Order: sequence, then C-alpha cells, then structure tokens
Amino acid sequence: MPTNTRMLGEILIDLGCLTEDKLNEALAMQQERDMRIGDILVDMAYIQPEDLTRALAEQFDMEIVDLESFNITSDVIELVTPELAYEHKIIPIELEDGILTVAMGDPLDLYTLDNLRFVINSQVEPVLATKDGINNALNRYYGMQEDKLDEMIQEFTQSHIEFFENEIDGTANASADDAPVIKLVTLIISEAVKQRASDIHIEPMTDRVRIRYRIDGQCIEVESPPKRLQGAILSRIKIMSKMDMAEKRRPQDGRIKLSLLGREIDLRVSALPASNGESVVMRILDKESVLMGMDQLGFHPNDYALFSDLIKRPNGIILVTGPTGSGKTTTLYAALNELNRSDCKIITAEDPVEYNISGINQCQVNRKAGMTFDIILRAMLRQAPNVILVGEIRDRETAEMAIQAALTGHLVFSTLHTNDAPSAITRLINMGVPPFLVASSIQAILAQRLVRVLCTECKVVKKADVPVLKSLGLREEQIRDTTFYDPVGCDNCKGRGFRGRRAIYETLVMNNRLREMAFNVEPTDQLRSQAIKDGMHTLLMDGVRKILEGITVPDEVLAVAKSIE
Repeated sequence: MPTNTRMLGEILIDLGCLTEDKLNEALAMQQERDMRIGDILVDMAYIQPEDLTRALAEQFDMEIVDLESFNITSDVIELVTPELAYEHKIIPIELEDGILTVAMGDPLDLYTLDNLRFVINSQVEPVLATKDGINNALNRYYGMQEDKLDEMIQEFTQSHIEFFENEIDGTANASADDAPVIKLVTLIISEAVKQRASDIHIEPMTDRVRIRYRIDGQCIEVESPPKRLQGAILSRIKIMSKMDMAEKRRPQDGRIKLSLLGREIDLRVSALPASNGESVVMRILDKESVLMGMDQLGFHPNDYALFSDLIKRPNGIILVTGPTGSGKTTTLYAALNELNRSDCKIITAEDPVEYNISGINQCQVNRKAGMTFDIILRAMLRQAPNVILVGEIRDRETAEMAIQAALTGHLVFSTLHTNDAPSAITRLINMGVPPFLVASSIQAILAQRLVRVLCTECKVVKKADVPVLKSLGLREEQIRDTTFYDPVGCDNCKGRGFRGRRAIYETLVMNNRLREMAFNVEPTDQLRSQAIKDGMHTLLMDGVRKILEGITVPDEVLAVAKSIE
C-alpha cells in the first residue's frame, strides 16, 4: 500500500479543512489521549468525517468509495462472516479475477487485511469509506432484518410446541443452547440495539407477552409472542442476568454482558412481580451512545463556551437537574471526559456505576454494606481529589458533605431532581441545608430536557403555525424569516420522522445578586426573574433556538418546557 510521506495534518491544511492553530490544539490533546490525530480532530468537530477520509486517501494513495451507491450481491457478502465484518468494520464490495475489494475506514489496519486473506484464501484490495458509511452498510447487509423477529414470533404463534422452564434451564444438556427461545431472546435484544433503543420492556398481559422498545424516549410496541412462551422467555432472561430462578414474589435486579453486532453491550435488568407474571425491563447501557464529547450534547455556542469555562473552575458545586431520563448522566460524563487528564484526579460515587471510564476512580453505592453517598463522599476527601462526582444529592447529609467538599477546594458535580435551575436552590434549602452554605458553594446550575431531532433524510418544509409559534415567544419577523419543518417518516428513521435526541439547556450562573437572594431565601419565581435579567436562557428559549435552527418541532419543545414556565 503506497504511503505519502506528508503528515495527515499537513494534508488537511492543504485541503482547506483545517487551520494550523486547530491542528496544534489537537496535537496537544493527543498527548493526553491515546487516540489518532484524525479521530481527535473529528471528535473536536474541527473536521468532518468525510474530510478525514479524503486526507487518508491522499496520504495512502487509496480510492474512496460511496457505499450508498453500491448494490453488493449476496454471494460477495457471504465471503465475510458478520462477526468478522462487525469486529473489523469492513464491507466486501466485489470479487473480480480472484481479488476481493474491501471497504474499510482505517488504512493502517494491516492485521485485518492479512487475517482476511488467510480466512477467504484470496487476494484482498482495500479501498476507503467513511465510518458512517461502513456502519450503515453493516446494518444494511449484516444487521438483523426487522422482519426476522416478526417471522420467529409468527412461527411460534402458529406452532403448537409447548415450552417449559426446564427446557432452557442452565443445567440442561448442551442441546439447550440451540433452543428456539434462546434465539428469540437474543433476537429481541439484537433488534433493540440495532434500533437504538434505550430500554426493552417485556410485560406479561392476560393473553400475550407485550414487548416494547423505548426509542428516542417513546415506547414502540413490536410483535407480541404468545402467552405460552412467557415462562420460557422470563426464565431465559433470569438465567442470563444471574437472578434467582425460583424467586417470583419479590423484585430482583441483575446484569447481562454480551457481545452483539460487533460491540460489547451491558444490560441492567429489573424484574418486578405483577398480576399477570413478572414484568422485566432491560436497560441497554451502550458506551457508544453515552460517552460523547461536550460539543455533541446540543449546547448553543454561547452556552457551550459558558459551560466549558464553568467546569474549569477550581472549586464549587455544579448541579445538573432534570427528571429521570433527561440526559443528566451523559452531560456529566461528557464534562468528566473533558477534565480527564493525567494531572487531574477524579473520583465518583454512583448508584450504580453504569459505565466504566478509563482514568477515573468510580465507587459503587452499596447501602447493605454501609456504602452510602455521604459515607463515600467523606472518604473521598481523604483521597485528595481535584474533581468529585456525586451521582445524586438525595438528603441533607449528602448535600452538606458535597458543600463541605466544594468549600475546601474541590470541584463537585452532582444531580438533583427539580423542574428547572432556580428551583434547585430552593430544594437544597428545603432539605435543611443552611442558606448561607447554598449561597456560597454553588457555582452554577444546569437544567436540561431531551427533545427528538427531525430526521434529516425526510423532513419537509411546512407552513408556519403562527399562533403556536407566538405562544413560544417568537416575533412576527422571526416567523416570517424562518423555515419550519414537519416530520414525515422514511427508512432512515423507521417511519417515525425523528432520529435521535438533543438536549435543551438552561444555565444559571451564580453572581452576587443571586447569592444574596439565596441567602435571604427569596422565592423561586424571583430567583428565576433575576437569572433571566442576568442573561439566563430558559429551557423554552433554548428549545425555540433549536426550532429556528430546524433541529426539532414546536410540539417537542412544548411537551417538555412550556409547563415549567
């Protein structure tokens, strides 16, 4: 494979994709991260993935292909197994004269090429494609087809085979590994991962077993297995999550670790006895979806600059508030990743530790063993950390310990369940924390919600709904000068019109006036009015900005932000 002697950064500058200052900044970041410079530049949003592919193609004198334009035949796809394709992120394109052309995103992955030559006993010619293009092609040619789950359930429904719990008991003979119910459960999980679901809900009903995926915050029902499979499905899940098979009267928790679609997936499993049988929820913990950079969260540029400055302060408390499922953990992990350097010691207390982050000391809350938030926090202070994360402030003891840590020179991150940023101050005082401690320790409060993002493939221009837009605070000239969109539905978004979610934020930064108001225990409404005067953009205001940018629609913002104001 020919290699250009020019450096990647130099090529990107010549292509007009990058400035020298940004390259130097990324090179400095590379000293702290074990990553290639191209990946760092993409993560920092200094270049687009397409720019990186163009530069690599020039550096290694390789051809670039657009996988969307290829119609790859099944006999070529079958030359590379799904496991090999997903593991190495490769797609076979065509076989001609005994030479297999393979698209890949990493031209330096010579091991994969050698391995592939050995496995298929053929010459291999590599070409370049973008990582997104490869991932889409993997899903298109190797991913679980949506109708496979429906077909399997239909097969069970039409057959008269009875399944009993001992048929899939972990103590059964080896042939139990091939039991159809095992394949069905694996298929249910695989399809959920492919569809970017955050949860799988398996709910016994009177006459069936309802299965729902939570995708972008919405529950989507899929084909239901017949009632007679209920015991077998639940038993298989309990075996996988190492729960007590005999216990059906009390709630249980467990975890499943498995490799699916080329990546490691963790599932947190909860079983709850209900009237028609145990209801099971599997929370999909996918590192790829939560460990993202701060620039990917959805901050407006002004708020992004503000929050970036806040997390670099040496001490104080930064609170993130919002209901369950509003993205607080993702925001906090993004902030910790930004601070995660060799010269900064970070300790967390979490309940539970959902994602392991290299370079950070993470402590698991265990109430049975006496490891509560306040006890872990007290022990943390003897470890001389720079940054502390307390998963949640639930009581006065934890709040006072967090404040004590902030006042003794530590930067403390934590979460609180409140509707908006100003009410977090009132909540802490109502917990019994002295107002002067609240006023002196808090640096900033970030409130957030998640709104669904319009699918870029199928959104269409719509006529402005003037009354609704005016109720959001938009002026007539803004409505007149803005293009608004409606969701439609396509293959890319599975007919839903939305794909993915983005956070809307309000950031309250404490100043002398707000500290004085907190000290005097003034009402939340007055704190809110003062914060807006001082420049705080509310959740509704930030939602409106995303409507104006064509990211989402008014109904999404109204659903999560209007009631607060």
